[in-house]
Amino acid sequence: MHRYGAAPQEISQAAALEAEFANWQGVQFCLALTSGGQAIQIALRSVGVLPKDLVLTNAFTLAPVPGAIAAVGAKAVLVESAKDLTIDLGDLEEKAQNSAARVLLLSHMRGHIADMDRILEICDRYNVTLVEDCAHTMGARFDGLRSGNHGLVSCFSTQTYKHINSGEGGLLTTNSAEIAARATMLSGSYMNFSRHGAGPDETSFETVRYETPNMSARMDNLRASILTPQLDRLDTNVTRWSERHSVLAKALESVEGVELPMGHSKALRVGSSFQFRLPGADANTCQLILDQAASLGVELKWFGSAEPIGFTSNHKSWRYIAAQSLPNTDEILSTLFDMRVPLSFSLDDCAHIGRILQHVLENCVVRDPV
Repeated sequence: MHRYGAAPQEISQAAALEAEFANWQGVQFCLALTSGGQAIQIALRSVGVLPKDLVLTNAFTLAPVPGAIAAVGAKAVLVESAKDLTIDLGDLEEKAQNSAARVLLLSHMRGHIADMDRILEICDRYNVTLVEDCAHTMGARFDGLRSGNHGLVSCFSTQTYKHINSGEGGLLTTNSAEIAARATMLSGSYMNFSRHGAGPDETSFETVRYETPNMSARMDNLRASILTPQLDRLDTNVTRWSERHSVLAKALESVEGVELPMGHSKALRVGSSFQFRLPGADANTCQLILDQAASLGVELKWFGSAEPIGFTSNHKSWRYIAAQSLPNTDEILSTLFDMRVPLSFSLDDCAHIGRILQHVLENCVVRDPV
């Protein structure tokens, strides 16, 4: 099951996955890893992030993103969120200009893609290297280009709930031979770097193989063998997720007090999760919505909770990084609800769930008296 345990002329399952994903994504190089979080850590190290360096990243994301920054000894500079749940471009520009950060770890949180044209303009203007966290955007596009093909290096997750799923796992992609070679050595290739399915040629390793530590983050053949067949269905599944998301959005778009995030006109989002906000609702109302939805069989997550629950947390509970003032993000997260949209849900299931949410919201939201 070890990726380097194959016979000398045999192509391992991990190498085959790398080749197929690189071809599907439209990039030169792909590296299969143990997790999306490890992919981010290796990406940051590969672009030269050192201990105590500052790294810009979204305030609205999940814990593995600031966790990866902390793991390389760097310091996260959190950027405000906009109401469409993407990174706030004004705050990004200000912090890119006024901080010493020279790397942006851009998290496409819950699949919401910012204006990538503006992102690239800001990065170019302030000499900031773009690393993309595409854990929630595998298969998404911006202006026709696959998500993950804008940055110098990009990271994908194959953890449970992701668009291809091996329980745990990650992928790193780039068009830079230098980055790919460094990442391959960091992943723990020993001197087996030539046994990858989408890696650079051996000349790229002449120096880096002596200078790069081994982080033991290789994907095994078992997980790779689970993932490769899923690639064939991924583009079809993107359409299926979008159909289910549309049914849910239609159910809530006319409910008073509910705000749905509006995506960028150039973005094709994968609707594998569903978010809505209730601006002005207090914490008691939000908790009541969670409880009543759960009593009717619908599990929602709430990013405004005072305590982290399950996979859901916000920047106030990441106490391993410096506390930062993020009033806009706090306001947005205080009434932000989130729900997974698995493909095991039929369109009728989604319509039924939409009616449940509509019923709960219409009964729980306190409206101003006329």
